[in-house]
Parts: sequence; C-alpha cells; structure tokens
Amino acid sequence: MNPFQAIILGIVQGLTEFIPVSSSGHLVLLPWLFGWPEPGLAFDTVLHLGTLLAVLIVFWRDFIILAVAWLRSLVQHKADTPQARLAWWVVLGTLPAALLGALLEKHFEALFSAPLYVAVFLGITGLWLVLAERMGRRERQVEDLTWWQTLLVGLAQGLAIAPGISRSGATIGAGMLWGLKREAAARFSFLLAAPIIFGAGLLQLKKLLGVPGLGRELPLLALGFLAAFITGYLCIRFLLGYLKEHRLTVFAAYCWVVGFSTIVIILR
Repeated sequence: MNPFQAIILGIVQGLTEFIPVSSSGHLVLLPWLFGWPEPGLAFDTVLHLGTLLAVLIVFWRDFIILAVAWLRSLVQHKADTPQARLAWWVVLGTLPAALLGALLEKHFEALFSAPLYVAVFLGITGLWLVLAERMGRRERQVEDLTWWQTLLVGLAQGLAIAPGISRSGATIGAGMLWGLKREAAARFSFLLAAPIIFGAGLLQLKKLLGVPGLGRELPLLALGFLAAFITGYLCIRFLLGYLKEHRLTVFAAYCWVVGFSTIVIILR
C-alpha cells in the first residue's frame, strides 16, 4: 500500500462509516475494483479508531452528561431523567452487536473477500432505508423508546457485521421504524457507534501485538487515521444537519447503483 491509497481508504472510511452506505462494503469494493492490496488488520483497526475519535470529539459533552447520569442512576437505583434513560439505552443497544460480533465474526470473515455478497447486502441496505422513510412516523425522541425497541435497534447494528450492511443505515432505519425523528435516530446511531467501535478496536489491537514489522507501517497508518478522523468529523457534522430536512432515499439510491454496478462488473 502506498500513501495515496492509505489516504483514499481513510477518506472512504470516514465518509461511509456515518453516511448510511456501509464503510466495510466500500473497503472491500475499492481495493478489489482498482487492484490494490487488501488493507489488512492493522490498517482497518486504525481507520476505525480514527472514526471513533471523530465521534468522541463531536459528542464529548453528551458522553460526559450520559456517564454522569448513568452513574447517578446506579447509585439511586432508578433512571428517572431523559439523560439517564438515554445512557441506559446506549448500554442496552450495544449488547446485541457485541454478542453477535463475538459469535458470528468468523462466519462472516469470508464475505470480506466476496464483492458479490457486498453488492447484494448494499441492495438490502438501500431497501431498508426506503422502508424506514415510508413507514417511520418520525415524531419521537430516543428517550421515548422502550427497552425492547432499543434492543432491536441494537440487533440491527449487530447485523451490520456483514460487509455491505451499513451500521449507521441499519440503526438509523430501525430507529425511524420505531417512530424516531431522522436527526434523533442519527444521533442515537452515532452514540451507539462509540462503544462498539471502541470494543472492536481493543480486540483487534490485542491481535496486532504479535504482528511483525508493524513499526514500518506507522507512516501509512498515521495517514489513514488522520484521513478517517477528519472526514468522519466533517461527515457527522454534515449528516446531523442534513437529516433535519432531507430524506434517506438518496443514500438508498446510491447503494443500489453501487450494488448493481458491482454485479455488472463481476458478470461482465
């Protein structure tokens, strides 16, 4: 991998981690399409840590407020404020993805070298976004969700282990189907991203400790990290404003175009 490829892949990760078009799917398709070397575990981990930093910087006040509210609810044995309920919903919504990731990660590893499956899953992501727009009432806030609705949003996040199923698209769509406003569903999706990316990043970092020659890759890793962080930060800011007034259908159309084009290239 050269510096140009590292920067491009970092930009793609930063954009597609939060825009509902599947970052994992794009990181499979882009190297395949241009004949680039596969990024590898170290690079993939660093890209995700870049987007994690973007989430933490954008929402640092929210995370502090939620942490304080969550600790207070533990001491008082009740969650009687919107902040405390939201904090518990973030915890609850993270559990299904963590469990599915631990149980199914090895079963899905082969899909990361299978562009055809990515294309099909992108089509499913597009369909999910359209259903959310058509069927969602878009009138509730995250604090209004019930515990089982929150678990199902978390389950949707867990299914995004498959490359081509957008994590943000799955969670935003699930939230909207339970009546959340678009911007509320997006905010909840971004809050849910932090613990799951952090947990996955820790697991991958443990695997990296024994990788030989990691030091030689540090310049490329740094370029990818910075590109993912900067574009991820800008993307979150953009999307929170965009979804107040605009539909998800443009992202659904993009998923269908990319998925269909991939199938055409494979069958050509």
